[in-house]
Amino acid sequence: MNRRLFLTTAGAGVLTAALAGQVYSAGWPWSRSAEIIYTGIVDGVAVGGYDPVAYFTEGRPVAGDPAIALEKDGVRWRFASAANRDRFEADPARYAPQYGGHCAWAMANGYRAKGDPRNWDIVDGKLYLNFNNSVQGKWRKDPKGFITRAEPEWDTILKEAGS
Repeated sequence: MNRRLFLTTAGAGVLTAALAGQVYSAGWPWSRSAEIIYTGIVDGVAVGGYDPVAYFTEGRPVAGDPAIALEKDGVRWRFASAANRDRFEADPARYAPQYGGHCAWAMANGYRAKGDPRNWDIVDGKLYLNFNNSVQGKWRKDPKGFITRAEPEWDTILKEAGS
């Protein structure tokens, strides 16, 4: 086998293993929540491992500690403190990002894309993530309008997932 073919084959094997790990670690298909919450292709952790409560309490993204984690409905969440973990456990709907952590702007435009935890906004007490800085700039021109457009798209995804 030549070197190029070997590297391509090896790369495909790593990607396949990562995808299998994503599916298994998220609990799919046994947990319908895990099927619709974006957890990343490799780590299987919601919000890219950032603490979803910290956006509200500290006003910024804060990396979660793998030792302070919670598994809820087949999805792993990380927190910067036990207090934040407890807040989330008591009221996950208050702190979890909207649209399962997918990009809010993409959802408003009829498709799913990953949400980057570094590109975020809180609108009317809810956390929204966007794909990158460029997309977030578009989102910030009319967040409430995009939310209005995204809600029916998300409702359709939830219905299709049986949630």
